[in-house]
Amino acid sequence: MIKRKRKRILEKDKDEEHEEIIYEDRSVRELLTIMKDYSELITDLAYAAIVFESKDLAVEVGHIEAEMDKMMYLIRLKSMLSARTVEDAEQLSGLLQVASAAEKISDAAEDMVSLLNMDVEIRPLLPNILSEADEKIHTLRIKKSSDMAGHSIGELRIESHTGVRIVAVKRKMRWIYGPEGHTRLKKGDLLIVRGVDEGYNELKRVAYGKLAWKEVIS
Repeated sequence: MIKRKRKRILEKDKDEEHEEIIYEDRSVRELLTIMKDYSELITDLAYAAIVFESKDLAVEVGHIEAEMDKMMYLIRLKSMLSARTVEDAEQLSGLLQVASAAEKISDAAEDMVSLLNMDVEIRPLLPNILSEADEKIHTLRIKKSSDMAGHSIGELRIESHTGVRIVAVKRKMRWIYGPEGHTRLKKGDLLIVRGVDEGYNELKRVAYGKLAWKEVIS
């Protein structure tokens, strides 16, 4: 039976769920931007968690979902403090609907990873179903001979040139989720990426040192 809410794997998750939320003086626009970025990241991580049956990724989905709940609380509070007229309330009501949609995405992502609690006999069917999507989740490792090593994601402009987005980077025992442009790639890094097969295959050749990056951007 699939649980509505996945049981927290780490005790830390329980602390996050019940800790007191401290008010932060951020604008509604800033909070919405954070929620938008989180909703994209949590969807990718939930997808990857199912494909690779990764409890580590599932735990991170739980962390982000807790952060989304916090952002939703703050944006509601900020909206109540900002509304002085009926017109203000009407405008903020629309923004709250957008924020609520982002929160529902995070809830759905947490429900997705709860599928990892299904019977072992059923679980292998999930990656096969998800493999039918146009954009797929893949992994690749940066080899010593790759000229991607030593460059930041922003310098390479990987998504612009290949259409492939880096969802997470595993560096030895450490995970970097939702890496930003300044994140510098190193040899041995394991990348979880999302994109179409054509872009992934090209990026894989570069990561394995079989294709120079200048050939991709030329």
